Amino acid sequence: MRKILALMSEYRQEQLRVMEGATPERIAETGDYFRHLDDCISGLKPTSAGTDVAETMHAADFPQALGTFVSRQLVPGYTRKRFDYEQFVKTRPVSNYNPHTDYQSRAGLDDMEWMGEKGEARAGSVVDAVARPVQIEDWSKQFDFSWRALVNDDLGYFQDQAFKMGQSARRTKEKFVSRLYTNATSIARLVALGALYWQSGQLTTNRISEARMAFNQRLDARGEPINARLKYIIHHSGLVDTVRVIRQSAFIPELATNAANVIAGDFVPIEDPYIVGVAPVLPWWALADYRDDNIVPFVLAEWSNMPNPLIIRKASDMESMTDIRTGSSPISMSPMLGDYQTNNVEVKVWDTWGTYIDDTEGNWYDTRGGYYSDATVA
Repeated sequence: MRKILALMSEYRQEQLRVMEGATPERIAETGDYFRHLDDCISGLKPTSAGTDVAETMHAADFPQALGTFVSRQLVPGYTRKRFDYEQFVKTRPVSNYNPHTDYQSRAGLDDMEWMGEKGEARAGSVVDAVARPVQIEDWSKQFDFSWRALVNDDLGYFQDQAFKMGQSARRTKEKFVSRLYTNATSIARLVALGALYWQSGQLTTNRISEARMAFNQRLDARGEPINARLKYIIHHSGLVDTVRVIRQSAFIPELATNAANVIAGDFVPIEDPYIVGVAPVLPWWALADYRDDNIVPFVLAEWSNMPNPLIIRKASDMESMTDIRTGSSPISMSPMLGDYQTNNVEVKVWDTWGTYIDDTEGNWYDTRGGYYSDATVA
């Protein structure tokens, strides 16, 4: 803190010299003010012994907002990409933090058998339903603001922090969903299943067709054919134009022939801005739609009592008091006043979510709904 005061003192004195043309007396007076503040905090401990300073956001985090906004406008921040994962992830409401287990039926009954004259029917068998436990966890981030910073904020720098906290919650959940299929264990699970679940080819019309035919050959736990349709292509941001060409071409764009493009409008592309790759090795995934054939690739568990992220503020421990100048009416106090000791205003963004928990299949709820390409082959 004392180092910060020293830097602030030097900065303010230099500002007076350059921008205001102040007298030497005025500059010296400013230095005296900061030395007085330094004397006041000398020897004070930031918090109780053995603990860190309470603030998670200091003046140094806002050098422009608190120090160099002299003249004078706040430029709007960037707009961000949105990852529309809701299209292919099934939401699973849960009531508490304990594991909740679904039981998924993955096969029908045995075929019947021919029975000759006076023959007896043999006993059939039932394939047990597969347990699929899901569990939620807490996700949060705390921000502490100086009361002075809020009061001095004449540019509105802090006014949109609640909106940005909401964006942070959304972005974190998007990255969580992206990792459901990009993590190494989930990828290894598809590779282990063989050629009907993965390939090495870069994204082309023919390779999407190969993936679609792989879905068309899906089998249940008894090895019986089931309905499974490729619905979504999840792709790297560098493949946006490739996907557009494939979807808009009447003929196969990679071939110099008039062969019909049979997949042009038969899939939904979804750009995942968090997929990592360097051109030309840009991986992609194909997924089924759980609404079509009850094949659920991924589940996102959410606490039923918290359908949206919350922004909460720590209540102030200060109360209104009598005006010491008049001894009468209470002073009007802002509801945003912080704590008694430091005047810090503490806020937190909080959400809860989770997914299927397993150590062997990554986060695939049902691998029959997935397909992967590492795009290492041209």
